[in-house]
Amino acid sequence: MSALPSSSHSNHFPFVGWLREVAPYIHAFREKTFVIAFAGELAQDFDQLENLIEDIAMLHAMGMRIVLVHGIRPQIDEQLSLRKIKSKFGKGHMSSYRITDSAALECVKEAAGELRLDIEAAFSRGLPNTPMAGSRISVISGNFITAMPIGVVDGIDYLLTGLVRKVDSESIRMSLNSGKLVLLSPLGFSPTGQAFNLSFEDVAAATAAALKADKLMFLTPFPGLQDEEGHLVTELSIAQLQDYLQLYPDLPSNMRNFLNTAMRAVRSGVSRAHFLPCDRDGVLLEELFTHDGVGMMLAASDIENLREATQDDVGGILQLTLPLEAEGILAARGQEVLERDIARFSVIEHDKVLFGCAALFPFPNGVGELACLVVDPNSQGSGDGERLLKRVEARAKQEGINTLFVLTTRTEHWFLKRGFVRATVDDLPEERKQIYNWDRKSMVLTKRI
Repeated sequence: MSALPSSSHSNHFPFVGWLREVAPYIHAFREKTFVIAFAGELAQDFDQLENLIEDIAMLHAMGMRIVLVHGIRPQIDEQLSLRKIKSKFGKGHMSSYRITDSAALECVKEAAGELRLDIEAAFSRGLPNTPMAGSRISVISGNFITAMPIGVVDGIDYLLTGLVRKVDSESIRMSLNSGKLVLLSPLGFSPTGQAFNLSFEDVAAATAAALKADKLMFLTPFPGLQDEEGHLVTELSIAQLQDYLQLYPDLPSNMRNFLNTAMRAVRSGVSRAHFLPCDRDGVLLEELFTHDGVGMMLAASDIENLREATQDDVGGILQLTLPLEAEGILAARGQEVLERDIARFSVIEHDKVLFGCAALFPFPNGVGELACLVVDPNSQGSGDGERLLKRVEARAKQEGINTLFVLTTRTEHWFLKRGFVRATVDDLPEERKQIYNWDRKSMVLTKRI
């Protein structure tokens, strides 16, 4: 595999190459609204909390509009333990909801107030030689959440445990438009002035829905979902998540509650919901600024349109590929070849019209070829190409392939931005090397998956 010349600046200063790679994401996320919610477990480790605050401050400096929501469940447990008050929870599907009486509510207020002050103090730091040096972040908190009581469910009165009734989205937007960072605690207030203990995921999801946020990001201690083969699930549509919840009815109630809450937010107009491990340092940056990310993403419906091709798709694939074959961008494939290889193709469709395709051809020793990645010109820029690439990568892993290669004449940089590296014809499998078209002089790129 060929390497960059030794005189390359990125060899001497690796951060230069990294910065160039993340620049497109920075441009794409500027002025976007992110609701970032983290579980109280994360805040139990002060260093971990500081690192998260530093990462969020960096996102804010890049022009992203941030609403931060914190959880306090372990902090409440600590306050209850100090006062020798026993924790009480609901049953069945409500077992993740705390029963909050007047004494417990005082513990909730104490826990929320203490953690909120710690977070505000962390955003106020500006020590030299730290990531916060030179930062000037104003944090706004307030009575943005109107709450209502859960009431009595299955014979259990949840007392001062509540649900979000309304979000003052206009005031939050005004704060974000002024360059402020909004911080929300899991507390809400009724029109009569009564405080209620809320779940932080409910606050985050309701706020994201009210703002029509671009991303809702949960940092939680829960493990990710796994498919039947035990692989972590990285992408789901709402329909796929509903099927998953039916297939696995024994998921813990708190995890199921997170998933249902995120699903409601996406249905209400939130573009994407992300689930990330809260014990992984730098997880926000990895998820936002790397192609593959590190967590699970939930979207409304476009992912469900990604599927394996059938013989009925041959005509649609030909409509996509023939113009590019005529221009010499793609190697020519006849209809007969396409019909023969159709099982190796994946396609993406909208309203039963094909908008993209890609193929995977396996070779010995865990090597596979990504071929014929095409997206309709009218759909380019929508992310269909990336979704097709991820689909092929997932399919490759299932087939035991750990290295992909691609031959391209004009789209080298697109693949380089997505983790491929330059290689040579000599790096190809022997079978593929023998049929390499020297007249086309395609560039060879490879990627470990």
